[in-house]
Amino acid sequence: MITFENVCRTYHVGGEIVRALDSANLHIEQGEFVAIIGPSGSGKSTLMNIMGCLDTADSGIYTLDGQAIRQYTENELAQIRNHKIGFIFQSFNLLSRLTAEENIELPLIYQKVSASARKKMVAEVLALVELTERRKHKPTELSGGQQQRVAIARALATKPSLLLADEPTGNLDQRTGKEIMTLFHQLHQDGNTIVLITHDQNVANEADRRIEIRDGRVQEAS
Repeated sequence: MITFENVCRTYHVGGEIVRALDSANLHIEQGEFVAIIGPSGSGKSTLMNIMGCLDTADSGIYTLDGQAIRQYTENELAQIRNHKIGFIFQSFNLLSRLTAEENIELPLIYQKVSASARKKMVAEVLALVELTERRKHKPTELSGGQQQRVAIARALATKPSLLLADEPTGNLDQRTGKEIMTLFHQLHQDGNTIVLITHDQNVANEADRRIEIRDGRVQEAS
């Protein structure tokens, strides 16, 4: 499903060249639950941005669902992001003026899904994350764990082929973090492909596979 072949990405910082990804190679199958772990500055964010089509590689080949992601226009990359990838972020990225169900509905509106279909899809994912009774609440009226559940529901609403989670428990206390990881296990058992980006070894150990990244180099964890 996901393949990186000798992917490189460099940045110019203060007159120096920083090699964020250095000939990265990896392969992730459909339905896997994989953690990508590394310290701050290791290249995790760059890897996630390329995998999520938020950035493009300088060289090498990134293939998603058999489609090589290279030399695409911004509009084409946006289409891939909207239809193939569900993003879950550490900071939730919910719109404060919208209710839980309105936040979840937003990507479906971008996809021009009909109002009746949107209502059904939002209800389904709210039930999945056990927030049906909180659907009319705004983010400020929800706990951190509930906000992350809304963010997960929003990512699931469009039925993406890939769920990309960036430090999804980073802003949560330990107990709530465990609840969110239990939800990820449920989503994996339901057949979702999950790539989880983390610096936390305990969180990474929850996944079926661990891929380590350090100084832009990628390797399978032992």
